[in-house]
Amino acid sequence: MESPILDIRDVSYKINDRIILDHVFWQINKGEHWVVMGPNGAGKTTLLKIACGYIWANAGGAVYRNGQTLVDLRELRKSIGWATLSLTSQIPHGENVTRTVVSGKFAQLGLCEFAGQEPQKDDFVQAREYLSEMGCAHVANQKFGTLSQGERQRVLIARARMARPLLLILDEPCAGLDPGAREMLLQSIQHLAEKQQRMGLILVTQHIEEIMPVFDRVLALSNGKIIEQGLKEDVVSPQLLQSFYGLSARVLQSAGRYWMVCD
Repeated sequence: MESPILDIRDVSYKINDRIILDHVFWQINKGEHWVVMGPNGAGKTTLLKIACGYIWANAGGAVYRNGQTLVDLRELRKSIGWATLSLTSQIPHGENVTRTVVSGKFAQLGLCEFAGQEPQKDDFVQAREYLSEMGCAHVANQKFGTLSQGERQRVLIARARMARPLLLILDEPCAGLDPGAREMLLQSIQHLAEKQQRMGLILVTQHIEEIMPVFDRVLALSNGKIIEQGLKEDVVSPQLLQSFYGLSARVLQSAGRYWMVCD
């Protein structure tokens, strides 16, 4: 039996005396597609930073990645892709988009060519294929800074795939997008997940309507604690929305997706 991609065991994290994560248990196996939900300040980003090895569980617990506790963090970060809008300010705005995507293979922000780490012709071919799969082949020769926010998000996902990660984390990819751009991005994510069935996928969101049909599991966080986790049909409920946002609402389903309607 294969080891989980991530096995988070009794992890806690604090800043000074403030508990950010409180005894979290979470396991992700290859090919699983998870949604991480919770209000602002729930601990979502902290949990993912611990999962990726950017910060340590400083208040107890252990993180196993592919069955190991101690790994080379540089190699770990290549095996876990993270697409977040916060990266856009760190990518050179004058960089050719295809080069931006290729930079993901080397965990660089702005492609730099060093001896022994030069991109190959096949890397550029692969980058264009990933751009095409995300529905943005038409921007391959543009400068990154000229792209719309929705295009940037899809380019960042293509970039994160260049290292062929075991796990891809999409950190609130729809934040700030207009409805049309949001739906285009969500359809691209749906297509990606259907095609890459061995790659684990995590979508971070606060909006149940962004849970595409291909996502079948939900982890719900609030105040640093897991409220619920499991199959989405067991987790997404009016009671969950009430606990998150203090709203009395109904949950409607249509075409494999959820919609919140306030009473």
